[in-house]
Amino acid sequence: MATPLKDLGHVPWDTIKDSSGSAEAIPILLHDVARGDEPTARAALGDLRERICQYGFVVDQATAATVPFLWELARLPQVNCRVQIVHLLKSIADARQWESTASAYPKLLNYPHNYVGWEREARRAVRADRGALRQLLADPDTELVEAASELASTLAS
Repeated sequence: MATPLKDLGHVPWDTIKDSSGSAEAIPILLHDVARGDEPTARAALGDLRERICQYGFVVDQATAATVPFLWELARLPQVNCRVQIVHLLKSIADARQWESTASAYPKLLNYPHNYVGWEREARRAVRADRGALRQLLADPDTELVEAASELASTLAS
């Protein structure tokens, strides 16, 4: 079996931001999700969620870069919180906070940070690996299949 998260080093985490500032802690959190026991993995995923999809609907610059690693972890049977990862992917796919706000307040499009673009990139990143849903929908874990079905429905619309 391939080493999980082997491509983390290809992302310049220290030069992009998440909701807390620098995104350089994201690889550590992803490793904790990948290798931690259930409480450790869930806590790390909770921290990660706050950094890349704050409040369950506000994405940031680091979100799109994180999504492929979430898909990778969701496919690994040994990961303890795959259902929660799929829920996070669905939250990211549903995120339209900045886009909705910018439609009412076009001045947001002139902000120094491209929040609307980051949100669109994050949604595209979720869609880019949607082929992984086939594997998740065939999993024996019914809770995972239900979460994957909800994500598939979101991505189909």
